[in-house]
Amino acid sequence: MTPIPHDRELRAQLEHLPTEAFRPELSEIDRLPTLQLARLMNAEDATVPAAVAARLPQIAAAIDAAAERMARGGRLVYAGAGTAGRLGVLDASECPPTFNTAPEQVVGLIAGGPPAMAAPVEGAEDSAELARADLDALALTADDTVVGVSASGRTPYALGAVAHARALGALTVGLAGNPGSPLAAAAEHGIEIVTGPELIAGSTRLKAGTAQKLVLNMFSTITMIRLGKTYGNLMVDVRASNDKLRARSRRIVALATGAADEEIEAALAATGGEVKHAILALLAGVDGPTAARLLAESGGRLRAALATAAG
Repeated sequence: MTPIPHDRELRAQLEHLPTEAFRPELSEIDRLPTLQLARLMNAEDATVPAAVAARLPQIAAAIDAAAERMARGGRLVYAGAGTAGRLGVLDASECPPTFNTAPEQVVGLIAGGPPAMAAPVEGAEDSAELARADLDALALTADDTVVGVSASGRTPYALGAVAHARALGALTVGLAGNPGSPLAAAAEHGIEIVTGPELIAGSTRLKAGTAQKLVLNMFSTITMIRLGKTYGNLMVDVRASNDKLRARSRRIVALATGAADEEIEAALAATGGEVKHAILALLAGVDGPTAARLLAESGGRLRAALATAAG
């Protein structure tokens, strides 16, 4: 079958992307013993943190800009296709149980919608129009942040999301795995984590995907720290929805206050199980309603509420 012109053009583009490069020296890896393969893959993965470290200033600048908007009520929206989209959905889904965010505060959009989490949706990643429709369904505002994620840095869905978000005045971030990418160029904050050719040619769920996961972890976690969702390194906004998290809640209150078990139980009971409120009640010597009021007045920041209580 003769390739159509568009296909030839696309293949030519892919041949020049580091993430798609073929490595002849690895052409016999299917003959290697499993332990040797595991060591080889582990050595490849070990290069990813250094690639992320090289872009920490750009990552930090994007986080600060996003946190400023989220403090005004904005949302964090990830948009990607395939592995990139799934990683965005995963990071977004972890925020409510970890930081007690509202489900709509951090959103993951994947080309093709929820069915694409388990199986490819034909043509979805090639549609910038689909990205625009998905963002319009969220009624995007200038206080929102849209992070387009794409290993190649040229996926139409991610590019369409960033272009549309920027046109609407939202903050835009382009997270790509290749240098000089259209996605990074289209966004206000371009972040290119160059991890190079993969162990399996073109399988960007490997090093490129690992880099995306590290950056998205950093993005959501540090943003939540900036928003006062932690107290030191304690996860004080945890949502205790199961036995493990309820036990973790009691441990966090104990670590923050040094209070006895009986006092911790009483404080959690008086504050409806809210860890942050219980810590404030114990450290400031206030009742549950007063703790709730002080935290509301401080924008949910426990240190600020403690300072107010101390007068």
